[in-house]
Amino acid sequence: MKTNQQRLTAAQTDRACGVLLASAVGDALGAGYEFGTATYHGWPAMIGGGLGGFAPGEWTDDTAQALAIAAVAATGADLRDSQALDAIAANFAAWYAGNPPDVGIQTGRVLRIAGPDATAAAMTAAARAVHDRTGRSAGNGSLMRTAPVALAHLDDPTALVEAAMAVSALTHHQDIACEAAALWCLMIRHTVLTGDLPDLDTWDGFTELGARASSGTDWRAVLAEAEARPASHFRVNGWAVGALQAAWSAIVQTPVPGDLPCRHLQTALATAIGIGEDTDTVAAIAGALLGARWGSSAVPQQWSAIVHGWSPDGDAHGPDLVRLAQLTAQGGRSMGRSGWPTCDYMDYRGWGGESTYVAHPLVEGVWIGGALPLDDLSAEIDAVVSLCRVGVTQVPPGLTHHVVRLLDTDAADNPNIEFVIDDAARTVLSLREEGKRVFLHCVAAHSRTPTVAVRVAMLAGASLGDATRAVLGALPMAQPRSFLREALERLAERDGSVGGPSDNDRDKRRVER
Repeated sequence: MKTNQQRLTAAQTDRACGVLLASAVGDALGAGYEFGTATYHGWPAMIGGGLGGFAPGEWTDDTAQALAIAAVAATGADLRDSQALDAIAANFAAWYAGNPPDVGIQTGRVLRIAGPDATAAAMTAAARAVHDRTGRSAGNGSLMRTAPVALAHLDDPTALVEAAMAVSALTHHQDIACEAAALWCLMIRHTVLTGDLPDLDTWDGFTELGARASSGTDWRAVLAEAEARPASHFRVNGWAVGALQAAWSAIVQTPVPGDLPCRHLQTALATAIGIGEDTDTVAAIAGALLGARWGSSAVPQQWSAIVHGWSPDGDAHGPDLVRLAQLTAQGGRSMGRSGWPTCDYMDYRGWGGESTYVAHPLVEGVWIGGALPLDDLSAEIDAVVSLCRVGVTQVPPGLTHHVVRLLDTDAADNPNIEFVIDDAARTVLSLREEGKRVFLHCVAAHSRTPTVAVRVAMLAGASLGDATRAVLGALPMAQPRSFLREALERLAERDGSVGGPSDNDRDKRRVER
């Protein structure tokens, strides 16, 4: 058990949570296009299919194996420990015993030899035996799953490298595969902690890796080549080095949008998938680093809401990945008396605000309020959009539920503020277009709820001024914080600069039942 896990800021926590979520999203997006199983036309969709016949939004072996690691990391375990490695090996074996639809050749051979009850030592020995027989074991199968190791050892780069190599060696014996996994983990760590991608000329991660590397690979040159060539050059990406280069090239070669920079997460994933060949794996690898850069708040709700797949605890979804990532980054510790993020219920009694909810004054079929109404929601509500922390079972079962990361603190804790407000509002309208009746809430309906409710009205055709007056009239206790009001003003300016809030007529018309 680790004892010195560092405390993260709110923005760092968002970035840590983004690592698993964006990796899984990249995996699920790329699954349908793997090795040309579907024609790619420039912008990916979660079409499902692929080599494993996956459902839309279902992740593949990349994320399944990552979650086999994350389930152990989220306990606060030191992933170098024999018990932790045994637990990871057991999770790999359990996943393989379920006959997954798509398994990498190298990994499949190892897990077959190791058997259902293999220890880490036995699995590592099986990996060595496969390498001795075939002469190669540097596929991308350990690199694609490595992201949780970075989150488990954010406080200690030395431990991170040792753990990444040990976890990689469970199935991939070759040194170069283990080093690639360790290198990517170091890059994820740096990006989570700093908010910036590594600068190859000054980054000290190469020194940290070099002290334990034995393959003789010049990793700085490997990444420099990826920076110098277009992403499309790296189509031979079924091995660790090629996949790493493809992911890094997709990230650095994709321009960062000037209006909403965090959309780089989406556009770079599109670039990664556009390379072709092992599309789900390249996008999963790229997604982990993109999530570390832009955070879970940069992942659109339309993607995070549909992503799902196998985990050691059963079928998992986007919010489960966020919880696992946060627990891992916190050294396995929950926060405060509430036990967040794994508690069943967040008790907001005594926080003030709206104990009931009111109809949105401008958009029919939408209700707005605080968190307390979740205890007794009307049967007419079909969907909930939460702008605050809620317990795992707090929203009534059977309802569509979206959790939006929007903190009622300051702008520094919300680096993607305009994107988040806009995405939350569009999610509400999308649910209405599906015919669902939506409850939009934060803790007390003082700041976050009215902010997003104003944006909903703007997207439905109202001006910022009219929307603000109407919403604040419906919620007399509301007083959005200044940084949220300023974000709405910037969104209004952006709407005007592009000729309206959306090019989609859906967003311009009044939403009705």
